[in-house]
Amino acid sequence: MQVSTTLKRADILLMAFCTGLIVANIYYCQPLVILVAKEFNLTESRAGSITFLTQAGYAVGLFLLVPLGDMFERKKQILIITALAIASLLMAAAAKSFLVLEIASVLIGACSIVPQLILPLAANLSSDENRGHNIGIVMSGLLVGILASRAVSGAVGDLLGWRAMFLIAAGVCALLIVLMALRFPKSLPSFKGSYKQLMGSMFSYIKTQPVLREASLINFFAFIVIMGFWTTMVLYLANPPHEFSAYQIGLFGIAGAAGALAAPLVGKLSGGGNNPRKNIMIGFILELVSVALFYFTGHSVFLFVIGIILIDIGQQAIHVTNQTRIYTLVPEARNRLNTIFMSVSFVGASCGSALGLWLWSVGGWAMFCYGITATIILNILIYRLYSRKLYAE
Repeated sequence: MQVSTTLKRADILLMAFCTGLIVANIYYCQPLVILVAKEFNLTESRAGSITFLTQAGYAVGLFLLVPLGDMFERKKQILIITALAIASLLMAAAAKSFLVLEIASVLIGACSIVPQLILPLAANLSSDENRGHNIGIVMSGLLVGILASRAVSGAVGDLLGWRAMFLIAAGVCALLIVLMALRFPKSLPSFKGSYKQLMGSMFSYIKTQPVLREASLINFFAFIVIMGFWTTMVLYLANPPHEFSAYQIGLFGIAGAAGALAAPLVGKLSGGGNNPRKNIMIGFILELVSVALFYFTGHSVFLFVIGIILIDIGQQAIHVTNQTRIYTLVPEARNRLNTIFMSVSFVGASCGSALGLWLWSVGGWAMFCYGITATIILNILIYRLYSRKLYAE
């Protein structure tokens, strides 16, 4: 059963706002690692485990909690999980030992999956012609939250200490609960089976939905490219010839935020009667152009910034298009489809970080550019292979 609701523009903008502020919880810890290491007298690599544990918690929450959106009323689930996120953030802020902080980091990650509940909610309550555009707007909020969170966290950590960032984040989430309770529409599920049947149905969708398989596989490699870049970029800019500080490197996220603003346009082009797959090829081309700029950048910060904008627009062209496509497959199973899609994407993100660091250790920035170019070409080949399969069917 679905509550009949027409989303207003203000509702979509609020969803984007909430999505960006909640997803930021996952990334606040990254600039705070040095401060945490000093307080608990740890090596920076040891303190850095909180970043991995937060991501691991997110992956677990994504797989176990997001599918429940097809089983329970989505608004209520969003409010409950956000309340748990507040408790986890307060636990981190009050941690007296590093072990407690590690446990809190896992919980913060697991309770920050609310954006992946808001996206299906927006898709479920959107008309067919507006669905892509609305998803794009919400995705813009998510991406700006990711890119801005590091700069905000670093500044707050320097001024007020690392615990203050978690306290502020808890306060923000408390405000969001009030806003979401007042403004978010209800969306009742249609799935009536057990949790075991719910989880089992995801594997049947993998088997029976070729578009889901294609979108997830392409996104896997797209996330390798984008996360490989953002991880390795820090090493490139921190070393000669640039030797930028951490604060200066963080400012490059502004360029990434500019690229994120392309998401609504991509989403609009992906909806309605348009052929969305052409946007994916545009994304591949933009990725290749950006890597060429990175390779020939030399001392030109301007060309590097242009490359960042292009690679993020390319990522939006691929990601938002694929997400819009999967939401049209089985409307009553959007949370489960999103779980499959995003789980595969975040595995790609983890692989991208590892690949980027390995390529850097082997041959520096040039080797990274070679490896990422090969990854993009592989993704194009997968795209062409599925083109033949889908059209043949």
